[in-house]
Amino acid sequence: MGGGDDPLFGIGVVVIGLLILGVFLAIGKWYPGSGAEQLDWRPTRSYEDEVELELQDVDQMLEAQNERRRRSGRRELTEDDVRDQVAADEREQEQRAAEWRDRHGGET
Repeated sequence: MGGGDDPLFGIGVVVIGLLILGVFLAIGKWYPGSGAEQLDWRPTRSYEDEVELELQDVDQMLEAQNERRRRSGRRELTEDDVRDQVAADEREQEQRAAEWRDRHGGET
């Protein structure tokens, strides 16, 4: 009679597996620090650097668009102009969505 024939053997394997899983879950929950700290991982750029790069990207895109507008004789855009246009587009999109919901009875 081998170990695989005993029903208690199967139950024991399951219980041991659950105990091991429980130990790993407990370590993950209650061990101090984070996984990043354990691996001594640091982000390549700080949050402040990311924000600065994002602002530079916006400035560069606005300048490139204004360069094209100057060449075609149109007035330049300011950041406020772009924000106003985005707000108007969002209002229009919300209005169109509300109209669609009214026509279709709120179906999705």
